[in-house]
Amino acid sequence: MAYLERHNYIHRDLAARNCLVGSENVVKVADFGLARYVLDDQYTSSGGTKFPIKWAPPEVLNYTRFSSKSDVWAYGVLMWEVFTCGKMPYGRLKNTEVVERVQRGIILERPKACFKEVYEVMRKCWAHCPEVRPSFRVLKEQLISVSQGLLND
Repeated sequence: MAYLERHNYIHRDLAARNCLVGSENVVKVADFGLARYVLDDQYTSSGGTKFPIKWAPPEVLNYTRFSSKSDVWAYGVLMWEVFTCGKMPYGRLKNTEVVERVQRGIILERPKACFKEVYEVMRKCWAHCPEVRPSFRVLKEQLISVSQGLLND
């Protein structure tokens, strides 16, 4: 994802269902059907665009404004999916209920199998303001730091 971000691409459908795990646990992102090349750091979609609500940040829900920072939000949800062994984010809530929760700043709860330090990284991905969310480069650094810290404990 850091590569896509560096080359001004946004995925717009980052979720566990679109990640392929290969040999040696190398994960590759798939399904670029919604991906877009952006010239100015964001892409505002025209009316009628469909997108996965449960992986969408406030600026997408309110204005259909996509950027690498909306992919970062989705990455946080993807991490949540991994730590819940593939559970559906927000459970059985309807899309309208999810939209209301996200707009009110209610985020997904920490999965039982998730270390607090990892959940803090997820929380950073879910910052309400896109400018506050880390880049994928920074996320990678944070996750390496967290994993090294957990291994040393």
